[in-house]
Amino acid sequence: MQLTGKITPESLMTLEAYSKWRKAHKADVIAHRKLRSVRLGEHISVQFESELSMRYQVQEMLRIEKIFEEEGILQEIDAYQPLVPDGSNWKATMMIEYPDENERRRELARLIGVEDRMFVEVEGHARVYALADEDMDRENDEKTSAVHFLRFEFAPPLREAIQAGAAVKLGCDHTNYPAHVAIAPETLASLAGDLK
Repeated sequence: MQLTGKITPESLMTLEAYSKWRKAHKADVIAHRKLRSVRLGEHISVQFESELSMRYQVQEMLRIEKIFEEEGILQEIDAYQPLVPDGSNWKATMMIEYPDENERRRELARLIGVEDRMFVEVEGHARVYALADEDMDRENDEKTSAVHFLRFEFAPPLREAIQAGAAVKLGCDHTNYPAHVAIAPETLASLAGDLK
C-alpha cells in the first residue's frame, strides 16, 4: 500500500491486488493501529488515525461491499479522507465503551459534551482542546454518542515541541470523566510523524 498524502481513486489498489496485499500486510496494519491507540481511563479509547489506517479502511469497505464503480469508490473516499491528518493536526476516533447496555445508556446521558472536553497537553504549553464531530452533531439533549471524531490542531511551536520529543498527555476534563494519561513514547513517535 503506497502512501501518497491523499487518497484518490487512482491511488487505490484493485480489489484483486488488494486481496493479495491484505494477506501479506493485515498484521502490520493491525500493529500500526494498536500502536496509535490510547486508553483514557476505563471507558474511553482514542484511535489516532493516519493515512495508512484510513486507506486500509477504504480498501476494506471496497472489498467487503465489492465496490468497483467510480461513484461508490468516491463515496468511500469522501467518508474517510477527512480523518487523514494533514500535517498540522492529529485526527482520531474516540470510543466510549461500556459493555453493559443499561450502564452504557446511563453513562452516555451523563457524558453529554465529553467530546468537547478532550485535550492534548504538550509539555510547557497550554492545552489544545479537540474540535469534535465537524461533519455532524453526534449528541442530543438526552445522550452523547458512543463514537466521536476528533481533530487536535497544533500551531507551529507545538508541532516543533512534539517533534523535538516533548512529553504529551491526552486528557479529558469533563466533570463526569476527569482523566489524563501520558502518551507512550513509541506512540508519540508515530504521531509526531503526522506533523510537518
